[in-house]
Amino acid sequence: MSIEQLRNAKIITAMVTPFKEDGSINYDALPKLIEHLLEHHTEGLLLAGTTAESPTLTHEEELELFAAVQKIVNGRIPLIAGIGTNDTRDSVEFAKEVAEFGGFAAGLAIVPYYNKPTQEGLYQHFTAIADASNLPIIIYNIPGRVVVTLEPETMLRLAQHPNIIGVKECTSLENIAYLVEQSPEDFLIYTGEDGEAFHALALGADGVISVASHTNGDEMYDMLEALDQGNLKKAAQMQRHFIPKVNALFSVSSPAPVKAVLNHQGFEVGPLRLPLVSCTIQQANDIIQVVLSQESSQPIRGVLRPTEY
Repeated sequence: MSIEQLRNAKIITAMVTPFKEDGSINYDALPKLIEHLLEHHTEGLLLAGTTAESPTLTHEEELELFAAVQKIVNGRIPLIAGIGTNDTRDSVEFAKEVAEFGGFAAGLAIVPYYNKPTQEGLYQHFTAIADASNLPIIIYNIPGRVVVTLEPETMLRLAQHPNIIGVKECTSLENIAYLVEQSPEDFLIYTGEDGEAFHALALGADGVISVASHTNGDEMYDMLEALDQGNLKKAAQMQRHFIPKVNALFSVSSPAPVKAVLNHQGFEVGPLRLPLVSCTIQQANDIIQVVLSQESSQPIRGVLRPTEY
């Protein structure tokens, strides 16, 4: 997988991990799920990310999952491996292992959680990971989950590293605009917020690392195509229709809502691993109704998204 393939991918799906009822990984569910994603405009896959419930995956499970997905995808789209933790040494060793494993365009390393490092600590953390191997690194900046924010100026320092190729940014559109303007021309900037894909790409971001693309890939693709073609009125109308669906997909701790929809569609992605739990029947019914709505002539009545999730 080349970085150039990754540069051409606007819609990257942070793929869920299918589980059986006993909690083991359901490898048999992967082919149908992956083919569905590819048929509906997924142009890259992120494995072992937050949506994959990576905190509950063992090291061995992640490697087995990588091998299984690579076999199914067979080089058709670029793959990104989640490799970061809040332990620099562990992240360094996993980056080396994934580089040797092969088949990945990049590794995604999250801002360390719980430790609450300073900006200098964050700089040294990501530099150590990027120095460890030839695996290109994308930084995942999501303060809503990790408490600490990687500030734009620190990100720009890291963007000078030849092996740090991009960021999945989940802070603000203002920060995305600043990074687009100030970062090196070949530095990849993705939004990790589905509801902001319209705005982020209008500002010059390269794409979205998405959850909604599991269930609404065609709508996202059509919206971004309209935006790319300069049809702002059409793209904005699609965005207004899309926002309630995104809110529904994040109305309960992710990936519970998207798994509820996928299970409803017959993809057998199963339950979640504790401490996450599946949606209640009522929650699932409400979410499914909104996410799969085909109404386009009037606004959808949405499911509320909590202010903190």
